[in-house]
Amino acid sequence: MASPVAPGQVDAPQVRRARLLVVMLAIAAVVLAGDQVSKALVVSRLPGHPPVRLLDGLITLQLTFNAGAAFSFGTSYTAVIALVAVGTVFIIIRTARRLQSAGWAVALGLLLGGTLGNLTDRLFRAPGPLRGRVVDWINLPHFPWTFNIADSAITCAAVLIAVLAVCNVRLDGPAARGS
Repeated sequence: MASPVAPGQVDAPQVRRARLLVVMLAIAAVVLAGDQVSKALVVSRLPGHPPVRLLDGLITLQLTFNAGAAFSFGTSYTAVIALVAVGTVFIIIRTARRLQSAGWAVALGLLLGGTLGNLTDRLFRAPGPLRGRVVDWINLPHFPWTFNIADSAITCAAVLIAVLAVCNVRLDGPAARGS
């Protein structure tokens, strides 16, 4: 049970949670905006052109449309993947109510922004709602799949979540010493 706060005093954990929510939402907004702007540019400029090699071939820009999940798995389950993404967004928002860790705020922000970026494609791109294909456009040498900024954010979130778990950093704050 939380200790009562006298009138005129600020509850420090609630202030921290509010700040961390702002961080999480700001990261999500930056990822979503970067993802959607980059996809709009790629869709408007790359069709009909050969792949564009940058940095001496370190990065290749190549437009593809992915109906499936990561690595193009499940291409016939686009609607299911979209519904899982909606559920993921719901879980992130619900989980964020307990947020007291900066690391988790970053991880959830990356995950939320990436999930919303790909979900936006699934909702608003051809062939229609819940069946739309995700725009992928980044390819690395010796990497067999093409991906996008949202995918990169989701991957970074997964790595950060794994690190936080291994370091025993809890969503609601640091773990007790000795545990």
